[in-house]
Amino acid sequence: MKNLKQLLMLSAFAILFLCNTDAQAQRYPVLYFCENYGAGGEIGVSDRFTTGAITVMVKADNPIELTNCSVQLDKYNCTTNTFEYYKKFKFVVEPSMNYIYFQRNDESDMNFDTPGIYRVFLLDNFDKTVTSSLVEIIR
Repeated sequence: MKNLKQLLMLSAFAILFLCNTDAQAQRYPVLYFCENYGAGGEIGVSDRFTTGAITVMVKADNPIELTNCSVQLDKYNCTTNTFEYYKKFKFVVEPSMNYIYFQRNDESDMNFDTPGIYRVFLLDNFDKTVTSSLVEIIR
C-alpha cells in the first residue's frame, strides 16, 4: 500500500510537470563578458580573463529602456568575505536597445588591473540594478 501511494504521488507529479508546456522567454537582461566587440561581433566570450580591458555585454528579449546607465565593478575581498566597490563607468544608450556592448577606448578605463573575482552590475540612472554577473580575472 505504501508503494502504491508513492507511485501515485510520483505519477501525479510527472503528469503536472509534463502538462506544463509553456516555455518562458528570458524575462530579464543577461550580462556577460567578451574580450572585444567589433565588426565581426563578440570575440572571446568567457567568464574568466587575464588582467586588462574586457567588454561587458548585455542582451535582453525586449528593449532595456535606459538612457543614462552605469557599469559598476565590485571586487571580492578574501579577508572580509565581502565585495567592495572598485570602479564605476557612466554610459548613455538608446532606450530601444536590447543588445548593448560596454567598452571604453581609453586603456585607463574598463581595466581589471588585479586578479580576483569581480561582481559587475548594469545600473539604471537611479543606481538600481538592472542585471549583474561575476567574472574572474587571472594573471
